[in-house]
Amino acid sequence: MTLQAGMKKNDRKVHILIWIFSAIVFLAVTILDRITLKVELGFDPHIFAALSAGVNSIVSLLLIVGLILVKQKKFVAHKNTMILTMLLSVLFLGFYIAHHLLTGETKFGDTDHNGSLDELEKTAAGSLRYVYYFIISTHIILAAIVMPFVLYSAYRGLTAEYDKHKKLVRYTFPIWLYVAITGVVVYWMISPYYQAA
Repeated sequence: MTLQAGMKKNDRKVHILIWIFSAIVFLAVTILDRITLKVELGFDPHIFAALSAGVNSIVSLLLIVGLILVKQKKFVAHKNTMILTMLLSVLFLGFYIAHHLLTGETKFGDTDHNGSLDELEKTAAGSLRYVYYFIISTHIILAAIVMPFVLYSAYRGLTAEYDKHKKLVRYTFPIWLYVAITGVVVYWMISPYYQAA
């Protein structure tokens, strides 16, 4: 069964919207490192990081389910799964932004929460620091790169341009899956260094 187009094709408008949205998200995330809101919430704002990791876990699983469904030619279920995955990714972005706005930056190994690492903290963190920095660096770079391609992939699928969709997701899928999984790994590695609210 071939799905009918879920939206009208309008490449010019969609190109503009995808690049504007991607640029806004990239700038917002980049600026977060420089802004911290001092707000008394009455609860630990690090809950937003845990929620982000939870959503990323679900996104990872749904990406794999989506792949299985399309391989089984269950196209309606695949489409619904991928739409849900994208909606959850937007929810993740909201939690991510809330966490960084409310808590600021956490440095891996910063046990005294003073924002810098002394030699004792570096020694205690050991070579795991380099593993963390590698994972977080690739996660951030690939997240920035993959976003417009995820949106283009969805657009090609929704406009029933399945050949273009398939060509895009051949590269987009593994990168998106890597970004989702490493988002969870980053949380588990950095969360021991969160300062209690």
